[in-house]
Amino acid sequence: MEPTLDVVGVGNAIVDVISTVDDDFITAHSLNKGAMTLIDADRATSLYAAMPPGIEASGGSAANTMAGLASLGSRSAYLGKVRDDQLGEVFIHDLRAAGVGFDVDAGADGPPTARCLIQVTPDAERTMNTFLGISAFLSPNDIDDSLVASAAITYCEGYLWDMDIAKEAIRGAMAVAAEAGRTVSLTLSDSFCVDRHRDEWLELLADKVDLVFANEAEICALFETEDFDSAADQIAQLVEVSALTRSAAGSVVVRGDERIVVAAAAVDAVVDATGAGDLYASGFLHGLANGADLARCAELGGIAAGEIISHIGARPHVGLASLV
Repeated sequence: MEPTLDVVGVGNAIVDVISTVDDDFITAHSLNKGAMTLIDADRATSLYAAMPPGIEASGGSAANTMAGLASLGSRSAYLGKVRDDQLGEVFIHDLRAAGVGFDVDAGADGPPTARCLIQVTPDAERTMNTFLGISAFLSPNDIDDSLVASAAITYCEGYLWDMDIAKEAIRGAMAVAAEAGRTVSLTLSDSFCVDRHRDEWLELLADKVDLVFANEAEICALFETEDFDSAADQIAQLVEVSALTRSAAGSVVVRGDERIVVAAAAVDAVVDATGAGDLYASGFLHGLANGADLARCAELGGIAAGEIISHIGARPHVGLASLV
């Protein structure tokens, strides 16, 4: 059966709170600069109170990718969990307004909707402190099998792997996609996330994943090496296609012995790196769903990432279709 959707994303449904700070703020609050750190409700409350005014907008890695896909003109949908609270309503509204299909029932009890407190320093590096709330409790019952089977590509977010019930949900979605003959993709999300789940992910990549997304730090962490070329060679033995980003150096697409190097899109200035990897995945997946070759997929990824790093926030400020 022909797919009726291009991509369905599975991830943590999170509202982002983004503020610009200096490095002294990072030090004063003992933050792990450049990484995503999981925090509890009390830490979320105190850190939120200390942050200067900023932007509050729906986020979450896979949700950002699906919004980018919709902006490019692809048919995307999302599976994630929010609570029936104010932030949950904001998340649902924002995602649907972006053109993404989202029809998961909000939870009537349990933890509140997740939020990610993001500090952007003058070097455009983003430090993320995430309270996962109810998003981490996405369960197999929240996975719409018919929706997954209808999508050409299922895109799963590595950040979601920190709870056993969410792992079951991802594994279930991957199994449905594979049974329907669709492409299964995974983003490694964060090098610290890789460290937490390395053994499980190596097994998952070898057996269940067709396409993997990672940045240089993440792919090197996966194989515990500082040699990017060595990491690229090793991932080629596990996954059919790997899209590996290298910041200003662009990206490398790995398929068997093939290495496709694509330069980064030119930008006037890097304002905020939040969402760069998410939007790179948007462009790449848009190209793949529309039959583009791998070099063009990577080029589209670079264009989408270039737009997102030119402003604060992880959702496009212009229609990405107009740029490509």
